[in-house]
Amino acid sequence: METGKVVIISGPSGAGKTTVVKQLIQECSLPLELSVSATTRPARPGEKDGIDYRFMSDEKFQHHRENQDFLECFEVFGRGYWYGTLKTDVTTSLAAGKWVILEIDVQGMKSVKSQYADAISVFIRPSSLDELERRLRGRATESEETIQRRLEVATHEWSYKTQYTYDIINESVDETVKTICQSLLTHR
Repeated sequence: METGKVVIISGPSGAGKTTVVKQLIQECSLPLELSVSATTRPARPGEKDGIDYRFMSDEKFQHHRENQDFLECFEVFGRGYWYGTLKTDVTTSLAAGKWVILEIDVQGMKSVKSQYADAISVFIRPSSLDELERRLRGRATESEETIQRRLEVATHEWSYKTQYTYDIINESVDETVKTICQSLLTHR
């Protein structure tokens, strides 16, 4: 059996990553599998442990950190919540021939690329930061403070787009999924 590949998908909040990833897994002919991140943040209504995230206590998460069990892990948005990718989840799936999708931020991408230099990386974004702001405001789910923080993070992340294998503008989910799938197929 052929070993799988690591596929990193990043982009600013509001770029449509989660929607694209779900559709990509359904429609692309590759054996794609989404890695489920661990987190210390509490589950939101409707989220299921092991499906949406691996919800962990701070103690358990820090135990994994101390044992270097994470491929990448970081505190996100300065709220005191940690997120990370367990190495064993990735290595088990790769050994089974799966192409493991890591939906992670720029920091995580750099950490994973240092361990998997051949990882395929995709930066998904809107056409401009103005368009991103329009999308974030259109959600009408976040405070002004949260929107400003997300835009600040997005501006930082944007500067790393050239470090990715692919930089894809998401104007249509269907087209973005098609483009990513075709790009990944070239690495088969």
